[in-house]
Amino acid sequence: MLHTYLLASDNITGTPAPWLAEAIPTIQRTDSLTLITYRLRKKARWDNGEPVSAHDVAFTLKVMNCPGLPNEAVRARFDFIEDVLFDKNDNRHFTLVCRGRAPEFLKASGDYPILPEYALDPQRTLRSFSLRTLQKNDNTFAANPVITAFVRRYLAADLPHHPERLPGCGPYQLQKWHSGQQLTFKRKRSWWADQLRPVPAHLLARPTTIEYQVIPDVGTSLLALRRGEIDIYPLVPAKDFYRLSRSEAARRLQFHTFDSYEMVTLGFNTRHPLLQDKLTRRALSHLVDIPGLIKATQQGVAQRTVGLISPHNRAAYNDSLPLLSYDLTAATLLLQKAGWLRQADGRWLRRMVSGQTQPLSLTVSYRAGDPLYEQVAAQFQTAATLLGVPVRLRPTEASVLTGKLKSGEFELYIRTLMGNPFIFNFAPILHSASVGTSNYTGFGTPTSDKLIEAIALEENPKRKIRLLRKFQILLQQESPLVPLFFLPYRLIASNQIANLQPSGLNPGYEVKTIITQSAN
Repeated sequence: MLHTYLLASDNITGTPAPWLAEAIPTIQRTDSLTLITYRLRKKARWDNGEPVSAHDVAFTLKVMNCPGLPNEAVRARFDFIEDVLFDKNDNRHFTLVCRGRAPEFLKASGDYPILPEYALDPQRTLRSFSLRTLQKNDNTFAANPVITAFVRRYLAADLPHHPERLPGCGPYQLQKWHSGQQLTFKRKRSWWADQLRPVPAHLLARPTTIEYQVIPDVGTSLLALRRGEIDIYPLVPAKDFYRLSRSEAARRLQFHTFDSYEMVTLGFNTRHPLLQDKLTRRALSHLVDIPGLIKATQQGVAQRTVGLISPHNRAAYNDSLPLLSYDLTAATLLLQKAGWLRQADGRWLRRMVSGQTQPLSLTVSYRAGDPLYEQVAAQFQTAATLLGVPVRLRPTEASVLTGKLKSGEFELYIRTLMGNPFIFNFAPILHSASVGTSNYTGFGTPTSDKLIEAIALEENPKRKIRLLRKFQILLQQESPLVPLFFLPYRLIASNQIANLQPSGLNPGYEVKTIITQSAN
């Protein structure tokens, strides 16, 4: 709402659509490079009236690669863009020079919010550095006084707590923000896209005011919905969704359920001595009662999966693989095969190379206060206890948990992972190059790295499908993480709300297209 990207996604067709870009970019390929050429919309303007230019795009990419900023994850995601070529006769026209060849480059090349150079770097200091130079990210370069001065100014702006200091060229401005309570967005009286004829569907911004209320308690949220104090309640817990749908209040409400691309996962720290071998990880995977969890947490309605690919993608989903079973006998046999010996008191021990014995005892980390994670953790702990494996539960505040996952200070974790129906790039979460940033499991072998890279680069659809199916086999064999099920999204809205456009992407609807109907 505050910022715009070069490209948007059509949630129905899965194809990119021009947003800040005037049209879908053109692509040229050489043996080692992909050249993606854009032209920005002529009407696109910042709040100060300046046009959005190619230099803003280049500035954004440089910030994403600037040493000294907390940009590790985004840098890894977009490091395939190594240069920006300008058109000296047209400041809206530019070419992104991309390393290698991959069909995902088209969508990914425009999948980031464009930042205003005039607001963050008014003296244009970063223009003296090329994107290639910044990507080197060496210690000597990080000490450059121009870079350190920019980083100091950027961090001092404290943008996460002061978004008003970062003007965008989107349709809304942040009007009010009470942390942990409320967010209010006001539509700009004069927004550049209003001048387009016709206005593209993804550039529509119909509501004049959008207010988000943070209501931690589910019961209070449902009461506010029934009273008409809120119009939309997304991501409703399953039992509350179905209970309300059978109540008298259902006449005044609309109910939507649809499959998402967000999956619940159990992850292993493959760097930990207890979990370095795949047989142990596979054994522990059999301790998760997935059908039971779906029944308990989702009222029996959720999509199981054999891997990271949604079953709705029938071509790429490897339906020849078996779904994971809850099986204590299979877990016992795999532990024995991994060298674990069960003692008379029920414990499992394994002799290490040093000659010392190693007990099998685990800790499961997850975000505190989340009922879904708590239930998954409790079920796993109960099953592990039956098998003779002590498990401690460690609920952790979200901000602390992320740091521990990055540094490898955990044994198992439970979290949701957002899939993408348009791009198959598993490098951020499973490539060895991403260990320490976004690859929390620490997994990565020469074989898996090579396969992940081949998937990203493959342009032939049939060959890509074969690679994706092969990847799902490898993932099930190695089990660095276990996808449990895809969450269904459940949304309840007032009958006075129209054109919600429910989707499987978080938060499950498109707020900017909503139309409020007057009551009859």
